[in-house]
Amino acid sequence: MVEQPLIGKLVRELRQEMGLTQEKFAAKIGVTFPTINRWENGRAKPSPLAMEKILATLHTLGDRGKALLSKYFAEKELGL
Repeated sequence: MVEQPLIGKLVRELRQEMGLTQEKFAAKIGVTFPTINRWENGRAKPSPLAMEKILATLHTLGDRGKALLSKYFAEKELGL
C-alpha cells in the first residue's frame, strides 16, 4: 500500500482537485474534519474502508482521477 506521507498528499490533491474544503471532503467520504486534517498532515492514515471511499472518489474523476492514482500508487498495487 502507499506510504502514509503520500496518502496525505493524495488526499489533499484529490480534495483540491474537487474544489472542496476539508470539511466538505470529510462529509463526502463520511469522516470528520479533524480526520481529514490528520491525514493531510501525516499524523494518521485512512482506515481500509475510508481508503476504499477515497479510491472510489478518484474513479469518479475519470482521467484526472487516473492521473492521481498513477502518481501515488504503483499499478500492481491497484491490480491495473
